[in-house]
Amino acid sequence: MPEQPEQVRRSPKDDRTRQAERTVLVVLFDGVQSLDVTGPLEVFAGAGKAPGAPFAYRIRTASLDGASVRTSSGLTLVPDRALGDCGPPHTLIVPGGEGTRHSDAQLIEWLVAHAPGAQRLVSVCSGALLLAEAGLLDGHRATTHWSLCDRLARNHPEVAVDPDPIFVRDGRIATSAGVTAGIDLALALVEEDLGRDIALNVARHLVVFLRRPGNQAQFSAQLSAQTARREPLRDVQQWITEHPGGDLSVDALAARARLSPRQFARAFRSETGTTPGRYVDRVRLEHARRLLEDTDDGIEQISRACGYGTAEAMRRAFVKAVGTAPAEYRRRFSAPPASAGSHR
Repeated sequence: MPEQPEQVRRSPKDDRTRQAERTVLVVLFDGVQSLDVTGPLEVFAGAGKAPGAPFAYRIRTASLDGASVRTSSGLTLVPDRALGDCGPPHTLIVPGGEGTRHSDAQLIEWLVAHAPGAQRLVSVCSGALLLAEAGLLDGHRATTHWSLCDRLARNHPEVAVDPDPIFVRDGRIATSAGVTAGIDLALALVEEDLGRDIALNVARHLVVFLRRPGNQAQFSAQLSAQTARREPLRDVQQWITEHPGGDLSVDALAARARLSPRQFARAFRSETGTTPGRYVDRVRLEHARRLLEDTDDGIEQISRACGYGTAEAMRRAFVKAVGTAPAEYRRRFSAPPASAGSHR
């Protein structure tokens, strides 16, 4: 029997699979941060290779004129095509990098004209500056690298800038903090598109955990506050970190610093940029998150170890800061157990 033409041999299932492809278009420009590009792309590419998700994403890169670009680290990237030759994508990714500090007027014009046609608009790190300049973040909540949040808020007051989370979702618009936060956001988008199992498969392959929620802070509690100049206050900061379940009242901490409570509270805020109570809250929440993610300890046990006293007190703190209860946080973000057949 003669061989049938290709179009006849292709099954209806193949057609449905091809139709399910989502185009991911990444904008390239001189001075782009290479990890802002390759991090999310590795996630989407990995999802397309995962069992049960063939051809999930069609990945494209493009620069204004289709020419190669030089990243901020000196790496040369060769795009697939020119932006003018691209149709509306499912997901448009605008990465960050030094090239966003002085944006190209033509690139902004292209974003103004074509970004609204994307089903999903994503920025990584300082890519949010380009979206804001194009007016695409007006009226939306957004984030960017911690060092640029003040600039974004100052230059674009129409944008509700949230400097704390590693990524923010607001409708069809998603913005992330610096560099590796783009991987966290891409994993969240893959989970939204294809389900948790495939996102976990990709996370394991990349040797990262599918566990960092978007509202996790860009900084740990220790890094989000300045280090005190005076040694007694630095020692108190270290004591808080090492003893989250201890007596961390202002009176107790002031005694450790050999200051009156009033002197201590004033000096602590002056030198760290935050109040003792707020610093303690962040340390306790961060410690509780780690225990929920990495241990099998019960909620009551964790609440006592972190100084909350009761499970209800910890639940209220989690709902206020994270937007979810501890048990749900553990279910969604705890590290997956290593399978017996996994490679090391």
